[in-house]
Amino acid sequence: MLDPSSSEEESDEVLEEERRDVLVAGTSPRLVLPPQGRDSREPAGRAGTARPVSPSPSVISEEREEQERQQKEEADRRIRLQLYVFTIRCIAYPFNAKQPTDMARRQQKLNKQQLQSIKERFQAFLNGETQIVADEAFYNAIRCYFEVFLTSERVARMVHCGGCSANDFREVFKKNIEKRVRSLPEIDGLSKETVLSSWLAKYDAIYRGEEDLRKQPKRMALTAVSELILSKEQLYEMFQQILGIKKFEHQLLYNACQLDNADEQAAQIRRELDGRLQLAEQIAKEKKFPKFGSKEMEGMYIEELKSSVNLLMANLESLPVSKGGPEFKLQKLKRSQNSTFLDLGDENDIQLSKSDVVLSFTLEIVIMEVQGLKSVAPNRIVYCTMEVEGGEKLQTDQAEASRPQWGTQGDFTTTHPRPVIKVKLFTESTGVLALEDKELGKVILNPTPNSGKSPELHKMIVPKNSQDSDLKIKLAVRMDKPPNMKHCGFLYVLGQKVWKRWKKRFLVLVQVSQYTFAMCSYKEKKAEPQELMQLDGYTVDYTEPQLGLQGGRVFFNAVKEGDAIVFASDDEQDRILWVQAMYRATGQSYKPVPPNQVQKSNTRGAQIEVPVSQVYAERAQKHGMEEFISADPCRFDHSILFRTLQKRTLDHRLNDSYSCLGWFSPGQVFVLDEYCARYGVRGCHRHLCYLTELMDNAESGAVIDPTLLHYSFAFCASHVHGNRPDGLGTVTSQEKERFEDIKERLRLLLENQITHFRYCFPFGRPEGGLKATLSLLERVLMKDIATPVPPEEVKKVVRKCLEKAALINYTRLTEYARIEEMLNQASPEKKLEDILQLADLCIEVLQQNEEHHSEAFAWWPDLMAEHAEMFWSLFAVDLDSALGAQAQDSWESFPLFQMLNNYLRNDSHLCNGKFHKHLQETFVPLVVRYIDLMESSIAQSVHRGFEQETWQPVNNGSASSEDLFWKLDALQIFVYDLHWPEPEFSQHLEQRLKLMACDMIEACVKRTRIAFEAKLQKISKSADFRLPHHVCTMFNVLVDAKKQSTKLCVLNGGLEMARQSQQYHSKIDDLIEETFKEMISLLVSKFVAVLEGMLAKLSRYDEGTLFSSILSFTVKAASKYVEVPKPGMDLADTYIMFVRQNQDILREKINEELYVEKLFDQWYCSSMKSICIWLTDRLDLQLHIYQLKTLIKIVKKTYRDFRLQGVLEGTLHNKTYETIHNRLTVEETTISVSDGGGLQGITMKDSDEEEG
Repeated sequence: MLDPSSSEEESDEVLEEERRDVLVAGTSPRLVLPPQGRDSREPAGRAGTARPVSPSPSVISEEREEQERQQKEEADRRIRLQLYVFTIRCIAYPFNAKQPTDMARRQQKLNKQQLQSIKERFQAFLNGETQIVADEAFYNAIRCYFEVFLTSERVARMVHCGGCSANDFREVFKKNIEKRVRSLPEIDGLSKETVLSSWLAKYDAIYRGEEDLRKQPKRMALTAVSELILSKEQLYEMFQQILGIKKFEHQLLYNACQLDNADEQAAQIRRELDGRLQLAEQIAKEKKFPKFGSKEMEGMYIEELKSSVNLLMANLESLPVSKGGPEFKLQKLKRSQNSTFLDLGDENDIQLSKSDVVLSFTLEIVIMEVQGLKSVAPNRIVYCTMEVEGGEKLQTDQAEASRPQWGTQGDFTTTHPRPVIKVKLFTESTGVLALEDKELGKVILNPTPNSGKSPELHKMIVPKNSQDSDLKIKLAVRMDKPPNMKHCGFLYVLGQKVWKRWKKRFLVLVQVSQYTFAMCSYKEKKAEPQELMQLDGYTVDYTEPQLGLQGGRVFFNAVKEGDAIVFASDDEQDRILWVQAMYRATGQSYKPVPPNQVQKSNTRGAQIEVPVSQVYAERAQKHGMEEFISADPCRFDHSILFRTLQKRTLDHRLNDSYSCLGWFSPGQVFVLDEYCARYGVRGCHRHLCYLTELMDNAESGAVIDPTLLHYSFAFCASHVHGNRPDGLGTVTSQEKERFEDIKERLRLLLENQITHFRYCFPFGRPEGGLKATLSLLERVLMKDIATPVPPEEVKKVVRKCLEKAALINYTRLTEYARIEEMLNQASPEKKLEDILQLADLCIEVLQQNEEHHSEAFAWWPDLMAEHAEMFWSLFAVDLDSALGAQAQDSWESFPLFQMLNNYLRNDSHLCNGKFHKHLQETFVPLVVRYIDLMESSIAQSVHRGFEQETWQPVNNGSASSEDLFWKLDALQIFVYDLHWPEPEFSQHLEQRLKLMACDMIEACVKRTRIAFEAKLQKISKSADFRLPHHVCTMFNVLVDAKKQSTKLCVLNGGLEMARQSQQYHSKIDDLIEETFKEMISLLVSKFVAVLEGMLAKLSRYDEGTLFSSILSFTVKAASKYVEVPKPGMDLADTYIMFVRQNQDILREKINEELYVEKLFDQWYCSSMKSICIWLTDRLDLQLHIYQLKTLIKIVKKTYRDFRLQGVLEGTLHNKTYETIHNRLTVEETTISVSDGGGLQGITMKDSDEEEG
């Protein structure tokens, strides 16, 4: 119980306020609560007269539970405080471990709020609310990243578990865009690496949002710097948080343990190591060994304990003596391979010589001013000199005698613990013959490291007859204590082997090495000690005054077998300091306690100042900390304490701001390593506890790096199986049993993680985690450390896990899509829509597995294929259910087949697998039925369409032909897009569709031919005939049919199919060509009939006919009075106009130039042939002048018009044309001779200019 009056004795107000807090919280378990229902201030007598009330059982139970809870909390607090004492000692003076600098730097973890902010920033970019310029490809990449990754439930879970960092988000995006950028076409001058860098820069801009990276907090929190190398103060603060220690408690423990005193910490280590050796000897003597598998290990166990202590002693001994102070840096210990282990039994045999004790002091002398200088004129120059006897001499600046002030500092080094300093005052001599300046005074000082450091006035020794009888000098002397000098001062001493006379001597406690101390006595101006005593094996303690010894007020002694030395001091504080320094040096387990009467006299008189360490010790004792500070570490089971420390450290680490995955920070590793080495925690125990705690957290949902599990498991396995790299070690039965239990538990954990690989390692995060898990599983399945596990056994376990994974993944997917309830209640259309959505999700899941997890399962690609087949087999049940609910002739399910088939056929492991074949068997009847119905429908549309065809031009043909070709093409595209995986059925479908196309095109061509002939029969043969547009449309239908046949009727396959294709295509091609010829012949016959009608009109002018004579006479008679139109000119013009306009119609309306040219060739030849026949019939008759003029104009214009339409010269100048040309030329010559008027400019000569 804390003393309520202690608050009056506290001088530190801050500590007093914190002490009160601890008083209320820390002492509550010890307080006695008043009875229920009674006022604690009520007098005892009145309370005794009250009627007793029996508390109910529930109240008693609650009180008991509360009391047990308080007791448990108090016990836990005491354990934490004791553990903290051991921990801060490890931090204060480490000599085994260092903070590692080669550990992987951990990234800052993301929390829920940050994830939500990131989602909002990417959503703002997708909504166009940012200023970031991006192309469509980058926008699509961000949209896919947002929908697939950022909004994923698995990512939210990973963030919740603290296993996700900003780097994970960036790496996932980088991996996604690498595939996208590779698929982009090459751009000249822009490499794909540049595109990747640009996209990543834009991603970073979106991720950061509007944050100003220049605004950094002024002071980083402890958790934010935990990845760095921490100072001692930061380590103290960290483990205060880990162990739940208040700042007030830390201050008490820090001061009472003297953590800033390196000597005290080194002495504590020496006492601990001595205790561990004694404990080892006790175990060997009492045979209280842990349970081992064999008796031989008991001896080995003792050797292990001793060798570990000897190693620690060697480490401590290797530290330089100068190491000390709270600000020393944690440095790597350099251990000599040739250094031998130390044995305490041999320490006493090492004798020191005087030359082994070497001290070096630094002296600082500051001369301030001189007072009482009267013998020198005010304007005279004065100065001072200073020297350490046996060393160099220094001089101050010059000053006037009226103001002798300097402030000059002189620095000296000496090896004398009791140096002699001489300071002299001089004035410059004015005499001509004076060789030296005049000495005005001097002072001789004998400083020690304990002397005051502040400036003091010293009376100077002046020459005889000097007027300056009161001359004083103000100066300061600072003599620094070297690190290896632990204490010094004047003591009375008497010994048996040294210092045999009771005499006051100047003693110095010197540390020669970490384990060797010596008490030395020095005389003035001597570097080597006069006498010395090695402190090994001595025990120091306070004693009562010794009778018969004159000098000294308080006594203490140092005793060992065969020797006893008595010391005395005039000051109690000095005695306490000496005892504390010698207590640290001797390494004794007994801690000297000052006599009570001395403490009380010091408290009452307040004349003797109590040492600071004693004040802190008393303060800690008042607050109940003394038992923790003075506790002997060797009396504790550090395996239990370390397990608590490691567990709390891991919990703290997993809850800090870094995504650590179970890895400790460098500072935490350093403290745990130092604790294990200093307090003898077995490495196997440490890693077994670590494995247990890591698995506990992994089973609770935390993300743990499997590489870390592998490291600890491998260490334990090598230890248990006796295959440690550092040689054979002892293995306890408890370690073996715990290892087997942990091994089985780890196997189950790993199998569970592999089964839930999509959720334990979402999107391949942490990187390489799944691969490391599989590697660790193989290690766990090994029977021992040397015999590898058969590959088939590992494969069997992984297969079992993946089988379970398929069921789990599909079940969670259906739960996410809510498929079960939809398939049970929805309409057929809704079921199909849902199963289509589910198929898309299934493909996405398997694609993600392939992208993020296939590398880990690269050893067993067939197992991933089996996993996918099982996954699809579960989907097949829902697929069959949804398809079974559809109507018989419903074709809405074909997109589902296309989606699934496109995925399956591109996967080498799944193509034509079980599910793929099931899918084909399901859709074969639907495809066949669909094609049958489409064939019937197309045939009916051909029949009805051509019967009702108006032959209006539509695109490249008529309405019926366009509809036919579109349907045939769409049907073939549909079947092609199915990409039917089975080659035989695919060829069958293609062959059937090509034959169907041939039949339909043949029907189209024949019906067009019939309609063409019928249309021509209805057209008149007069010169007014103009070719109707629907006739040209019929030509265009055949042209389009020829083009479509090359696409719709040609098979794509092997040699046999190519032969059949050629056969089918040649047949339809020949039909189209034959139909073209017939249609051209019919049309040309129609054109020639018009020409023959015109020639029939000219026949009326034949020579010898009555009509010709009458017509000629009438024209001649009438021409005398009026201008009579020339017969035949209007006839020629009408025909020429007929030809030209029909040529233009054909050229404009028919789409194929080749057939137009064929038509013109045949038309020209037929026209010339008709004229030639007509002239041949009149070979014996002379042509009438009007006949001649008409024919000349018709022939010449026809020749020129057809030449302009592209008819070749060879066709134009055929024999028929030559015959006509010769005949008309002869007739023209005859007319010009017999008829004086001639042909009035109409001639067969090409050079003649003609009308029209």
